[in-house]
Amino acid sequence: MRIALLFLALTFVPIQLPAQTPTPQEADYTVHNFRFESGETLADVRLHYRTLGTPRKDAHGHTTNAVLILHGTGGTGATFLRPIFAGVLFGPGQLLDAAKYFLIIPDNVGHGKSSKPSDGMRARFPQYDYGDMVALQHELVSNGLGVDHLRLVIGTSMGCMHSFVWGETYPEAMDALMPLACQPVQIAGRNRIWRKMVIDGIRGDPEWKGGDYTAEPRAGIEIGADLLMIAGLAPMLMQKEASTREEADKYLAEARERQKTGLDANDLLYAVSASRDYDPSAKLGEILAPVMWVNSADDFINPPELGIAEREVKKVKRAKFVLIPAAEETHGHGTHTWAKFWERYLKELMEESEPKP
Repeated sequence: MRIALLFLALTFVPIQLPAQTPTPQEADYTVHNFRFESGETLADVRLHYRTLGTPRKDAHGHTTNAVLILHGTGGTGATFLRPIFAGVLFGPGQLLDAAKYFLIIPDNVGHGKSSKPSDGMRARFPQYDYGDMVALQHELVSNGLGVDHLRLVIGTSMGCMHSFVWGETYPEAMDALMPLACQPVQIAGRNRIWRKMVIDGIRGDPEWKGGDYTAEPRAGIEIGADLLMIAGLAPMLMQKEASTREEADKYLAEARERQKTGLDANDLLYAVSASRDYDPSAKLGEILAPVMWVNSADDFINPPELGIAEREVKKVKRAKFVLIPAAEETHGHGTHTWAKFWERYLKELMEESEPKP
């Protein structure tokens, strides 16, 4: 069975880069005395990141080839080193050829090897939101790596939402934006309800103990992981590959077993809660860069029948919205990481946004 959980990086995923691709370089950058939008501060915020390739500068010292790649809720930058993404984009002659571009792939605060609640502060960790996450990404890019301009910002799911925030907050900082699998509006309706179910499921587990548990709260973790699984799976693909009751039950049992490794309740709680005040809709007209916005028709989290994308894309000066049709081969919300479904739209965006000499 080849069904994969692509909404959350809950399971080990193999890293397999194309031949002749530069080896990813991993490092940490520390932001000192960062003030979160909640008013809380943290003396040191560690941002882990990966880079591929080498930055290039023009005659004026401005970076010309940097690409920022942003992961989804619960994920890490390692997500993009899988064959379904890197194997399609990072190899010689491919659209984001790592020999041509300087690829910046961070683990967001609260995720991966960056600072997060499970490092020790638990529920006393600052309540970060998307504004904080983007501000920290900007600190990493500009101060940590010395990159003053981005050729492209591309993001999946939560990273998709971050892409819209980047376009509004730093409108002259990039040549192009490619948001994949999100909406640029307040998290409301069913999207908010299932997220609130995850949050309440963790907080309502007596074993959560206000975040000061010594063993993972089993019920809270299971509720959260189950809802995230449903949100991320593709109905047509699931029906095809788990076509009997026995196959479906086996899939669920195996997925739950995999999820027990490496999943922390506080980290999950914070990650899902971070979307609480996201709403870029009022400032979409301030985005200057060309935008290629791609969603998929079988996405539980961003159902196309709401018509939100068709309405909101009109607010962006230079934007195109594409809806990938549902098929047995698409992956629901997780289609965002399968580059083969949307690489032609990235090609179009890169050609349209090519800086003039």
